[in-house]
Amino acid sequence: MKHVIAFCFLFIASVFAYLHIDSLPTWAPFVSTQPGDILYESLLIEDVTEMAKSSRMLKAPPAKSSQPSMQMDWLPDTGAPSVHAASLIALKDGAVRAFWFAGSREGAPDVVINTAVFDPKAARWSAPTVAMDRVRAEKGLSRYIAKLGNPVPARMADGRMQLFFVTVSIGGWAGSSISTMISDDEGFTWGQPQRLITSPLINLSTLVKSPAIPFTDGRLGLPAYHEWIGRFGEFLRVQESQVIDKRRMSSGRGAIQPVVFLDGAQDASAFFRQTRSSTQAKQIPASETKDAGQSWLVTKDLEIPNPNAALAALTLTNGTRVMVLNNVEAGRYRLVMVMRELNSTQWKVVQVLEDDELLASDQRREFSYPYLVSASGENVHLVYTWDRKKIRHIYFPATWFKQALISLKVQEVQQ
Repeated sequence: MKHVIAFCFLFIASVFAYLHIDSLPTWAPFVSTQPGDILYESLLIEDVTEMAKSSRMLKAPPAKSSQPSMQMDWLPDTGAPSVHAASLIALKDGAVRAFWFAGSREGAPDVVINTAVFDPKAARWSAPTVAMDRVRAEKGLSRYIAKLGNPVPARMADGRMQLFFVTVSIGGWAGSSISTMISDDEGFTWGQPQRLITSPLINLSTLVKSPAIPFTDGRLGLPAYHEWIGRFGEFLRVQESQVIDKRRMSSGRGAIQPVVFLDGAQDASAFFRQTRSSTQAKQIPASETKDAGQSWLVTKDLEIPNPNAALAALTLTNGTRVMVLNNVEAGRYRLVMVMRELNSTQWKVVQVLEDDELLASDQRREFSYPYLVSASGENVHLVYTWDRKKIRHIYFPATWFKQALISLKVQEVQQ
């Protein structure tokens, strides 16, 4: 009986929501830049040609060139036994600010959202501070808050920083809603939190995990997802603390936590964490839009294994696309970086970040919830959960990606 009542409420809310959004005007285009640097591409082609030519003359594989190294460290230790769901945003001065939640365990009342800043010149993290805790959330939102999670920062059109995060008042994550707050000083201080209203009747079970997409009208497209009754992706059009409208990105119970790649002013593709039944393919679900997010069409899976785990996505200024994910069908013991060149459809592993496959099953650790950002469009910062005990940070300089691209192109020439 409870399930029937819940379904009726959800159906009524869906009808009202549909009638509401169907009357709204056409969405503005995405803020989209044409990828590719002609000089960079020409130099890259010259490098590849010379290496391939040398390889043929020697009739042997070319000697491996010195690969620029990644720089690895950890987000600051707060003493909390459990940490998770780190995210990043580039600051105006070239630094990077991280957010993550920490406490005795995921969903515990003592969980807080921490933040710290990485200084690229000193290669050092600042001391962590608390951006939000349960008590402050209760006071600002004027409602009981049981737990916090999933901080996601964004840059507003006027330059201010906005932080979205998940709050739960009753039940588990399926009882979530999204809250937000705004900073005028790059995240040092924050205004009062406000709750996003995503449904006119039942404002529950909407969560956030992935970076927002800017529209040309100054609004943000926020990839979100639903976990009550169904499990599906949603795309919210947000203006400060108000949801203007939303669209479903997937259906059923098989795809959550969408990440979005822009393909143009009107076009984008989304990849999801799969939550399918045991009889269905453990691959990456996909959707696409041709009208700036107003409608989404489910497309063919990306044929990379996914073990019900989040993935991260980023496009560099030269058009190279990067993802970090767990490319296994079960467990989260391996984490890799895959890359797709401009005008290519092939994703290739360019770096194995973590791999516990050789360990016994009960000794394997969890490497999960990756998040990517670039401060320059050419370099990359990555954070991810390391066995729920630490947050690993890896910096990839622009030269690392140039060398990775050259290696991929040389392999293609030799094949």
